[in-house]
Amino acid sequence: MRLILASASPRRLDLLAQIGITPNAVDPADIDESVLAGERPEDHARRLSAEKAEAVAMRHSGAFILAGDTVVAVGRRILPKAETEEQARQCLQLLSGRRHRVHSAISLIDASGRAHHRLSTSIVSFKRLHGREVDGYIASGEWHGKAGGYAIQGHAAGLIRGISGSYSGIVGLPLYEVRMLLLASGYTNA
Repeated sequence: MRLILASASPRRLDLLAQIGITPNAVDPADIDESVLAGERPEDHARRLSAEKAEAVAMRHSGAFILAGDTVVAVGRRILPKAETEEQARQCLQLLSGRRHRVHSAISLIDASGRAHHRLSTSIVSFKRLHGREVDGYIASGEWHGKAGGYAIQGHAAGLIRGISGSYSGIVGLPLYEVRMLLLASGYTNA
């Protein structure tokens, strides 16, 4: 039984290791992650997860393909994966003192080619951030490439008042859902 992780994220690889799963290979999907007009945040996460799994499945016939996508949203607004300090600062200012949702979608294509999907939605509450806190977090560099401009598993943990839902889903891969999906699909190494 071969398991291919369709992600370049080292966090997802580390999360799988927490539950004793080591993929046979890592093969990131290279897809367009643009938001479609009118697309809701949870639908965006589901679509990207499915498209990543399908793209990688074409290269690994007969293997289990696991893909995921995480979207940070304030209402219907999808926050970017911050690539610049300005983007990260805008995200943090928007999240300051508010609750937001983190949608973490997973897609599994089993060895027979059938696709299975799950969505984990969590709520994260940030404290009201002061300018020095935002500046300090920006200086840490942790925000780079992170959905919503923060990483809950790092320095941002001290800025978050509470969560409701899946911590691992907020990090990037909801482990309970992953394990249940793998087991239900016949993957015996979960």
